[in-house]
Order: sequence, then structure tokens, then C-alpha cells
Amino acid sequence: MADQHQAPEARVRLDIDGPVAVITNDNQAKHNAFDDAMDQRLFEILGELRGRPDVRAVVWRAEGRSWSSGRDVSAIGGDQVEMSHHELMRRGHRGIQQLWELDAPVIVAHKGWSIGGSFQRALLCDIRVAAEGARFMLPEVTYGVIPDTGGVGRLHQICGPGVVSDLVLTGRAMEADEALAHGIVSRVVAPDALDETVLEMAAKIAAAPAVTVKMARRVIAHLAEPDVRASMADELVFQTFINRSDDYAEMRAARADGRPPTYTGS
Repeated sequence: MADQHQAPEARVRLDIDGPVAVITNDNQAKHNAFDDAMDQRLFEILGELRGRPDVRAVVWRAEGRSWSSGRDVSAIGGDQVEMSHHELMRRGHRGIQQLWELDAPVIVAHKGWSIGGSFQRALLCDIRVAAEGARFMLPEVTYGVIPDTGGVGRLHQICGPGVVSDLVLTGRAMEADEALAHGIVSRVVAPDALDETVLEMAAKIAAAPAVTVKMARRVIAHLAEPDVRASMADELVFQTFINRSDDYAEMRAARADGRPPTYTGS
């Protein structure tokens, strides 16, 4: 019998069945967009998993049509109006960096849209598998800000400056097959085989000697994490600068006035 680890109507759920834990995004009406309450629940789940040495593998999946469409912009700041943007970013960084403190690897099951900060969170996980038709996007620059959840650093490691510049600076969508070609996902499967595939992968990992998996993951982490942590530190500084910049103020004013913006680069 699987352990149930959520309140009724939880929009981020944790289920543990033996050595495999499953995190499920369940805000289907908004394509699993995250708000402050969902963030807090996710970070609580990661904190719980840090203290569960019996969990040997984690699957992060979703109900509905999309894995996550990113941030629920209608809810931004709703529960945290007293916090500055910089403080919100620091809280988000601390919360998601718990992924690196788990002994168990995390496998993400992408379908539909994976956008913005949610896509970046998936990039910080160990393995990504996509269903056919899945799409990925980093649209932050089109909103006058930069990606600030560590995904740029990880994308740079995976596929180099050309691809990451294309995605970040144009905000375009990337299809599953292209993501596979660049190594962003390791497998593309039929939509009805997605959950089965990632659960089979998790079971195989969980069946291996736990200490061996832990040490292998640590070797990989030592190669990858320092650069991503440095990138996230830069994001804290540069995003804070952007939010106080003349260009950002001009973008917001121009949109409110319905006129073309005039940017000065300051």
C-alpha cells in the first residue's frame, strides 16, 4: 500500500510506494502552473524526501495535459506581498536546491508544456523523459526579465551557448524531438507509455545497490553543480538589477499606455 503524503485537494502530491516516491503536479485547470502555495508544498515534499533514506528513486509527473506551464502569473505575490522580488528568488533557490541534497535521483515525466521556471526546475533534476508532442519554452525575456531558477546554467552544460542563447533570447518553443537531439531529454516515448516508462526506470534504479547509486550521483553532481550554483548567484544579482532598471519601467509603462517602448539599455 502506497503512503499518502498530502492534504485533501493538494495540487502537489507525494505518494511513496516502497522505494519509489512519486511527486504529482495537479493544477490541471491552469496546465499545472505553480503559485506560492504550490511552491511551498513542493519545497515541503523535497524536505521530507531528504529525510527518507528508504526512498531510492523519485518520479516527478503530472495530471492533465501539461507537466507545468510555469508560473501562475495571476497569483504572483498574492501570498507574499511583503517580500521583495530578491527575497522571493532566494526562497525559491533554497527550496529547489534541495533536489541536490536528496540521495535518490529524480526522473521528470514531461508532457504538453514545460515552461519558464518549471522547465528550469526540471533541468535541475537527474533525468528527463518526454512524451511525443511535449514542448519546452523559456519565455522570460519577452516579459522583460531573465530566467532565474538555474536552468540556463544547466542548459549551457547540456547543449552549449548557441542553443541556450536561441531559447532564452527568442523565447521560442522547442519540440520533444529537438530536445532529444540536444540531450535535454534522454528519451521520447508515446504519451500513453510515459508514466509506465518513468516508473520502470525508477524501479530499476531503486533495485540497484543504494550506496552505488548515491556515489554515482555524487560524482555527476561534483561535475555539474558548482557552475549552476554560480549561475544562480548571478541570477539573483542581475534579476534584481533588471527589476530596478529604466528599461523594465519603460516596458511596463508602454504596455499600460498601449504604445511602443523606447529602450535605452539602462
